[in-house]
Amino acid sequence: MRALPPEQLPELAAELRAAIVETVSRTGGHIAPSLGVVELTIALHRVFDSPRDKIVFDVGHQCYAHKLLTGRREEFSSLRQYGGLSGFPRRAESPHDQFDTGHASTSISAALGMAKARDLKGEKHEVVAIIGDGAMTGGMAFEALNNAGHEGTHLVVILNDNRMSIAPNVGALSDYLRRMRVSPHYWRFKADIEGFLRRLPGIGEGLSRFAERVKNSLKYLFVPGMLFEELGFTYLGPVDGHDPELLERVLTDARSFHGPVLVHVVTQKGRGYAPAENNPYAFHGPGPFDPETGERLKSNGAATYSEVFAKTLIELAGEDERVVAITAAMPDGTGTEAMARKYPQRFFDVGIAEEHAMTFAAGLAAQGMRPVFAVYSTFLQRATDQFIHDVALPGLPVVVAVDRAGLVGEDGPTHQGVFDLAILRAAPGVVLMSPKDENELRHMLKTALTIDRPAVVRYPRGQSVGVEPDGPPRVLPVGKGEVLREGRDVAIVALGNTVHPALRAAEALAARGIDAAVINARFVKPLDRELILTWARRCGRVLTVEEHAVTGGFGSAVAEAIAAEAGMTLKFLGIPDEFVPAGKPALLRERYGLTPEGIANAVEAMFPERRRQGEQAAAATGNGGHSDKR
Repeated sequence: MRALPPEQLPELAAELRAAIVETVSRTGGHIAPSLGVVELTIALHRVFDSPRDKIVFDVGHQCYAHKLLTGRREEFSSLRQYGGLSGFPRRAESPHDQFDTGHASTSISAALGMAKARDLKGEKHEVVAIIGDGAMTGGMAFEALNNAGHEGTHLVVILNDNRMSIAPNVGALSDYLRRMRVSPHYWRFKADIEGFLRRLPGIGEGLSRFAERVKNSLKYLFVPGMLFEELGFTYLGPVDGHDPELLERVLTDARSFHGPVLVHVVTQKGRGYAPAENNPYAFHGPGPFDPETGERLKSNGAATYSEVFAKTLIELAGEDERVVAITAAMPDGTGTEAMARKYPQRFFDVGIAEEHAMTFAAGLAAQGMRPVFAVYSTFLQRATDQFIHDVALPGLPVVVAVDRAGLVGEDGPTHQGVFDLAILRAAPGVVLMSPKDENELRHMLKTALTIDRPAVVRYPRGQSVGVEPDGPPRVLPVGKGEVLREGRDVAIVALGNTVHPALRAAEALAARGIDAAVINARFVKPLDRELILTWARRCGRVLTVEEHAVTGGFGSAVAEAIAAEAGMTLKFLGIPDEFVPAGKPALLRERYGLTPEGIANAVEAMFPERRRQGEQAAAATGNGGHSDKR
């Protein structure tokens, strides 16, 4: 690629975009971010020597062109599929993927760590971090910028800004300033002038300080990157992110500095594909679509849980003017954009800043409001300290609506929502609940808004069950489960979206001669210990089912509740001690046995005597277990 003449680079960019559109139209994925950085990715690989030079992508959803250029073109059709290429950088996948990513605002911290390791080992390679303007709303990015400026370590940070355009005059001024600031003649002249001024007897130091103040004042007027300069970075830009030759010149210049450098690159999200250009937000991370028209391929069926949540939130906000909604740059994904349209003064999008969002909600609650913070389970992990310290400890009535809880799908291990219960249930005084269907979600949101302490409602991604509402949202008795099916042989205690599969499993077990009771736990905390103990004693066998990590999860809570009971058989069904790979949720549920058949098999395994009887009966027939009856 480095041998290509500049005039062929637009053709290469077009081929990369065509490959991305063709694949992502089938697999779904982050298409608009990747289309916007094609020329930047080409320039990176022409100027820097990967993997010797370390290229670190923030979030990583813009890495598709990078994958195509680093030996994965033949595998690219498997993007985000079970057993295929990850939709994000993965160290185990390629030496060109320097850091595992999937969450925002991490790249500068990681790159600084790599740069310091390079210096300590006496190595000479480059370290480059690519971070988007959205990820720059995360406080961690500024913590890293501050530390990098203080350390003075050489690294290159590329700010990919896809929200603004470059006016021709700004671009010309920027290019002029860039050429001046990287010219050795300029730096030599600057040093000579400063030295001359300081040597003037009596007035030299004063003149030098005055000149420095004038220079800085002019820079504030003309140079848009003074924030980064004040943090200790040399700022270059803004630069047209779709001009390959200019990008290469600027990135080559950036290598020549000894300290930290920030290159401000302006790009167009969705570049080169009209549907994504016209609606970059919708094409940030769509599912499959028609590549010719860009029309999304939607499945018919019930509303999604996010849609049910949004509709219920608006209904409850209409009843109580204290209700406000908060999102961390996910208004569309969480459904809270509907709240923004209906009650714009009571809706807050704080950017990619989950930590701030949680404490912001605590501040609202401390003054009598009823904040609802809607957040994906995987991103809630970032606000754990704020939840425990700022919400749970003072007992503030913040409602955390945990969307995408459980098996999320093709985005892989960084996005599966399987740790939230283990993280949150240790906090004293917190109410944790999970609905079996969309109707119960409505009631749980109503319940959460009436509790004068922290409340968490956890629900899955995708389509709901399809049940009809049984009236307006009502308050559920806190900490009370319900028996959906009575039985004498085993009690299946299920949580959330595993309840309906558990009911179907019980029906299948009846045909196998096993009478299973099914309990909808509803609440993880406070747990309905009395109900569970009653049925555990009655049946002697308990199977817990959850779409969550078994370690520290709902099953652990049940085990703690019945630990003192003797002669009890207890088994957990959930996510084992591993990170969940990418794959369609239905496929992943089969992998972990969270289907009706998988649940039934797990129950049957709790009856070894029945298996022995079956084997003895099969042996007695003398024909491998096949009866002569027709």
